[in-house]
Amino acid sequence: MNRYLAIIIAVMCGAELQAQTLQEAPRLVVNITIDQLRTDYIDQFAPLYGSDGFRKLLQNGCVYDAASYPFMPIDRASAIATISTGTSPYYHGIVGKYWLDRKTLRPVFCVDDPTHYVSPHHLQTSTIGDELKISSNGSAIVWGIAATSESAILSVGHAANGVMYIDNNSGQWRSSTYYNASFPEWLKAYSTLHPVQSPTTSKNSKKSGRTLQYSLSYQNDAVVDASLCAMSNNAMGRDKITDLLAVTLSAAPYHSTVTENHQVEMESIYMSLDKTLARLISGIQAYVGNDQVLFIVTSTGYVDDTVDEDLTQYRIPTGTFYINRTTNLLNMYLSAIYGQGHYVETSFGRQLYFNHKLLEQKRISLTEMLRRSQEFLVQNSGVGDVYTSERLLNGNNDITKLRNGFNPTVSGDILIDVTPGWNLLNEETKETYNSRATFTPFPIIIYGNDVKPGHINTPVTTDRIAPTIAKAIRIRAPNACSAEPLF
Repeated sequence: MNRYLAIIIAVMCGAELQAQTLQEAPRLVVNITIDQLRTDYIDQFAPLYGSDGFRKLLQNGCVYDAASYPFMPIDRASAIATISTGTSPYYHGIVGKYWLDRKTLRPVFCVDDPTHYVSPHHLQTSTIGDELKISSNGSAIVWGIAATSESAILSVGHAANGVMYIDNNSGQWRSSTYYNASFPEWLKAYSTLHPVQSPTTSKNSKKSGRTLQYSLSYQNDAVVDASLCAMSNNAMGRDKITDLLAVTLSAAPYHSTVTENHQVEMESIYMSLDKTLARLISGIQAYVGNDQVLFIVTSTGYVDDTVDEDLTQYRIPTGTFYINRTTNLLNMYLSAIYGQGHYVETSFGRQLYFNHKLLEQKRISLTEMLRRSQEFLVQNSGVGDVYTSERLLNGNNDITKLRNGFNPTVSGDILIDVTPGWNLLNEETKETYNSRATFTPFPIIIYGNDVKPGHINTPVTTDRIAPTIAKAIRIRAPNACSAEPLF
């Protein structure tokens, strides 16, 4: 009898222990993305940090030192969308900050919405914030805070309670009517009392290094202030239902040109960012509790280091690839083969867009057209390779990253890979693109909620962040996410 009683007690204790374990999900997840953050700069300026910012994260967090994105090319919008959705642009649709509308042949802003001005209208999959809302029957609180609208919106997705971003023209905090027909009173009051525009960023101020340095620091601090305000005004992390706060900061260089003071400028950026991170982490831990919050920190994984410099003076191979002239020559070449016609409608960035209606009218095979165009383009100076839409869709493992950065509904029919060191120039818009095959080292850091500290050198990709969060808070991963959790 005593034996059976002992078994019953053991089973009951096990069930109770399991129930306690199931309640250990963090009450607040803070997903921090730092635009253009680099591991080499983090390490270089490490002796200058305080104890509560980078140092706390690196010593007490689980640090994946060899992180990367599973697609290319990368920019801020496509990176943040991948972090929140756990998939690549091929599925979530955000191939960049802008792309070309095939119907109007006009650039489309990634969060543009004719009804709400900005919204996640173009985001084609669910996010970790959306899944958290679904799993909690709408009870979870989800907010995205950033300096730019695309960062705030893409970091949380469709079902969030709201977003806050800084309007470029007014310097005021803004949100989107997509999330709230009328803005919450606390947000209205905060926007009125805390305008972001500082005296040094006025139209009459000179864009000196010092001004830009102050502006970046001021902007990061403003985002942290707004994040802490959103947390407290919404009582985030105060009950057993997990909430999500997505914050985007910046470590972008001040200048788009090489300067003698570049080292000093980057040192100032990372020292300031360290203090800003410390204030954010400490403020959240004080409000929610050290063991009840999970921080995830990573980078957008690219560096916008396009510079205006003359490589010829250093005898480095270089040149200019004129995308408009090449498009006109390609049209002439195709007209000679298929008869007169404007076969390439336009170019955008490195992409060419074909007139599919004209091809249908003339009963021209798209496959044949792409093959002939590829053969013509690859012979031009400054062209490293040419990727057709069919080549990308049917590509082997060697072009997986390019394929993942391609989306059939918004991307062009041809992607031109410009030779490293060469500049691509659009003569109509005067936009330039400098080709560099640059590797940007950055980490994924997971800290808090009893996560074991340590450094892991195994290469990992950022699409694994969303399923890791999902596992930690015991919900399903976003609907296009097939990546495994980090642990």
